[in-house]
Amino acid sequence: MIKGSKVIANHMKSGINPTDFITLSYDDRFRRRIVMKTDGGEEFLLDLFKTTELRSGDLIKLENGKYVEVKAASEKLMRATSNDPLLILKAAWHIGNRHLSCEIQKDSLILRFDHVIMQMLENLGLTLEVITQPFNPEGGAYGEFRTTGHKH
Repeated sequence: MIKGSKVIANHMKSGINPTDFITLSYDDRFRRRIVMKTDGGEEFLLDLFKTTELRSGDLIKLENGKYVEVKAASEKLMRATSNDPLLILKAAWHIGNRHLSCEIQKDSLILRFDHVIMQMLENLGLTLEVITQPFNPEGGAYGEFRTTGHKH
């Protein structure tokens, strides 16, 4: 089986053109070693040195010289908004206190859809809407990307 053992971050700057694409959910974009199938149907073994955050726009270099571009899949999410910036900050605190992944934007918070959390945020006074789009939450506080533990 063909292996992919190198990731090129944000390939738009590299000048390399992909030969295929792979569309992955947020959960599926945090991998080290797994058999994957491109959108075009080609199977390969992702075999990285360490567990890596695959971001939309990254390239996976295959040993046969091909490049596969990672695309973030659309997912069912919810957007929390308010005209009161302090209310958004309070909501962010509650979300962080529950260790939930959250994409922070200037005037909103985006989370995975969860009817219990949706109700909690509505009870705090935020406006919620269900949306479908790629999910790109904040990375961990101890690194640029997801953290699986604390090294301090």
